[in-house]
Amino acid sequence: MEINVLNIKGQETGRKVTLNESIFGIEPNDHVIYLDVKRYLADQRQGTAKAKERSEHAGSTRKLGRQKGGGGARHGDINSPLLRGGGRVFGPRPRDYRFKLNKKVTLLARKSALSYKAKENAIIIVEDFNFEAPKTKDFLSIAKNLNVEGKKLLMVLPESNKNVYLSARNLQRSEVILAASLNTYKVLNADVMVITENSLKTIDSVLNK
Repeated sequence: MEINVLNIKGQETGRKVTLNESIFGIEPNDHVIYLDVKRYLADQRQGTAKAKERSEHAGSTRKLGRQKGGGGARHGDINSPLLRGGGRVFGPRPRDYRFKLNKKVTLLARKSALSYKAKENAIIIVEDFNFEAPKTKDFLSIAKNLNVEGKKLLMVLPESNKNVYLSARNLQRSEVILAASLNTYKVLNADVMVITENSLKTIDSVLNK
């Protein structure tokens, strides 16, 4: 699949790049996409929820009423889960929600996500660029020139670029990511991907291990 290379003004440069069929042209596997997105979202969870159980409450252990004849359920001290302010039964405890996936599964999921974007014609290739200083106005100008203004935009760069990153940081629907850090969730969550030429080389080297 060939795509025209554009400059940041949205004009064709006269060059074309060929997207790697083993990455952008495979038959997507929905199940591995589900697993990788689930893993990513699980990694974002803090897992710090905690509720006190009966044994952790500070309160008297005196039995409040007799065992039988009270006309209701039996309960002991004031920390009973039956009473307001008592301990919680099987309450949440701090835990780690992360889980691992095999590398081959992760790679297949990322290739599947990129293949979906290629099928949807939601990939734009631009020549490499840089900003002299962080300026949100310049980033918005690029989005407007590429006709992606107002869409969820994922900008893929080959290496860290502080000026470009800071220019997009305040924009809710735009995100800048490194090609080596590309993940399934970010790809699928974007409406359109803007990939620089050198980023394609990095994506090929990372996903074709």
